[in-house]
Amino acid sequence: MAKVSAVNKNLKRERLVAKYAAKREALKAAAKDPNLSFDEQFEARLKLAALPRNGAKVRLRNRCQVNGRPRGYHRKFKMSRVSLRHLASHGYLPGVVKSSW
Repeated sequence: MAKVSAVNKNLKRERLVAKYAAKREALKAAAKDPNLSFDEQFEARLKLAALPRNGAKVRLRNRCQVNGRPRGYHRKFKMSRVSLRHLASHGYLPGVVKSSW
């Protein structure tokens, strides 16, 4: 089980990313737009830099939805390898079967 504070910090980041996503995208587009003047592009970059750092999507950490574990994360199931194996072997994940060859 992960530290509750780490899980809560990541949830707070998710909320900030959702809040600033549209504004951040618009400012990024303005900063890269070749039709705008250099000063307008620079102004857009300054506004982008003024946004909260935790509002950037790259700051999110993939964590297991079951126990919050940050490592061994499977994107398809949104859980760690430990939880995935446990739930799959007990038959709680529909369509997941143990392979053998």
